[in-house]
Amino acid sequence: MSEVGTDDIGSWFSPEELAVIRRRMPILYVDVVPVRVDADGVITTLGTLLRTPREGGIQRALVSGRVMYHERIRDALARHLDKDLGPMALPRIPVSPVPFTVAEYFPTPGITAYHDPRQHAVSLAFIVPVDGDCQPQQDALDIDWFTPEQIIDPQILGEMVDGHSALIRTALAVTGRLT
Repeated sequence: MSEVGTDDIGSWFSPEELAVIRRRMPILYVDVVPVRVDADGVITTLGTLLRTPREGGIQRALVSGRVMYHERIRDALARHLDKDLGPMALPRIPVSPVPFTVAEYFPTPGITAYHDPRQHAVSLAFIVPVDGDCQPQQDALDIDWFTPEQIIDPQILGEMVDGHSALIRTALAVTGRLT
């Protein structure tokens, strides 16, 4: 059986088509907390991207993006990690990735901790260790690494977009690193 490539079957919509779809149904995303771990697998640092969000200014964000039609979750994770952290990031994505949480983004603020003014989105959130050299790509301006103690500083969390601070806190909680 031949494998169908994601680019062969119209996985991208025109901006107009996407706008209509976003108003009518939830879109599937992945969010990634990139981490560095020690020899025992304990998180030592967490990575955030500096970006210019839709509204302007500069904010921190996690690796994030849509899952394309006919794309495996693992492939979407690899694509977005490569897109944001560069080809030398060397992520360790499990063969069968399992999210640490599911985040529901709503266009109406306050329904959940997650907000996306464009759409209702459901995101599978993953913690992925990276071993290589991470360099900002595309719309990422920089990558900053924080210890678990540093990243929960209210000032740092306050710089996060769309509820990504809640994902950081949840990731630290499920790994036993939230103090």
